[in-house]
Amino acid sequence: MAGRVEAKLAELGLSLPEVVPPLASYVPAVRSGRYVFTAGQLPMVDGTLPLTGKVGAEVTPEEAKELAARCALNGLAAIKSVAGDLDRVVRVVKVVGFVASAPDFTAQPGVVNGASELLGEVLGDAGVHARSAVGVAVLPLDAPVEIEFQAELGE
Repeated sequence: MAGRVEAKLAELGLSLPEVVPPLASYVPAVRSGRYVFTAGQLPMVDGTLPLTGKVGAEVTPEEAKELAARCALNGLAAIKSVAGDLDRVVRVVKVVGFVASAPDFTAQPGVVNGASELLGEVLGDAGVHARSAVGVAVLPLDAPVEIEFQAELGE
């Protein structure tokens, strides 16, 4: 039976995807004590990137914001894989967003809002977090955005 968080996802028309398999030598998420740290999550959908390229050039900021939300959804799946139940998340502590940016693109925070807003909608107050939004030259597989985050678990 789905818990509160997965019921909220369903209410939003979303469901947890399968955990995205690693692209190299790492695991999708690691638990250390009460904390779960995700690896960087790309906006993979069924094993592929829906868009590639730089935000502000080949990818619009609006498209990139949607991709950032997908990264957060993939991250929630990774957290569930080590926590067992997303209802155990008591706080998303920190989100770091990387945006592959055209040289003149400076709206990285607006792109990463896609992840932040999804976490807030799904987790409520537990989804409120500290955050960094960083522009980078290129990301793996030419992804426009990559999100990683840390969450605290309750008992």
